[in-house]
This record gives sequence, structure tokens and C-alpha cells, in this order.
Amino acid sequence: MSSRRDWLLQQMGVTQYQLRRPRALKGEIAVTLPAETRLVIVAAVPPDLHEPLVADVLRTLALHEPQVLVLTPDQLAMLPDDARCASWQLGLASPGALNGPQLTTPPLADLYNNADAKRAFWQQICHYESDFFTHSARS
Repeated sequence: MSSRRDWLLQQMGVTQYQLRRPRALKGEIAVTLPAETRLVIVAAVPPDLHEPLVADVLRTLALHEPQVLVLTPDQLAMLPDDARCASWQLGLASPGALNGPQLTTPPLADLYNNADAKRAFWQQICHYESDFFTHSARS
């Protein structure tokens, strides 16, 4: 139920707005998705793109470093709502809210030693093959 203040503002025809990203007022900076980005890697501890497994995945997907953006879950939340890009979510309990194909794996350290997780990851890549190997401009 709305408060008396809300009711009074409504009676005066004043439109009230609710901030979508209130953390921006606390000094957090909005994150932008560069046009050349084709994959966003999201992890609590961002991996180095030169890690052997990460480098192998990027090479398999025919991606170069400038086409990859590495973010933490908090930074992912600061992307615009209409951002669309493929994402690889490493070790996150819940998937992030990025539009586009979402690959999910355990944390990188677990992925190194788990053949079943690697197989499942490869199956996800194959499932989204058309998204990775036919690049069209994002809208």
C-alpha cells in the first residue's frame, strides 16, 4: 500500500521514478559492452586470458583478446539491461542477467580436473555453435 506522500504526489500528477541501479549513486560506475565484444567471461575471481584452458577455449571459439570482456558478477549487474552477448559463467551459483547464449561451468580450478564438466562445457559450446561461429552485429 502506498504512503500518504505517494498518494499526495499522485494527486498532484507528479510521476515518481524508481532507480534501476541505485548502486550507481554510491559511486559505482556503469560498465559498457564494447562493440567488438563477442564473449563475456563472468567469475568471482576473473581468470587470466592466458590460462591454458581459457586460451584453448578462446582459440576453439576463434576469439581474440579484444573480443573478450572479463567481469565480476557485480560488474555484470552494471551492464545496460538491453546488452546482448554470449557469456561464460565460471563457478557462479546463479546465472547472470545477460541476454544471449550462456555457458556455465564450475570454477576454473575444478574444470581443469573434471572430465565430465569439460564434456558438458563442450556440449554447451556445440549447442550454441551458430552463435559463436557466425558473428552478426549486436543490436
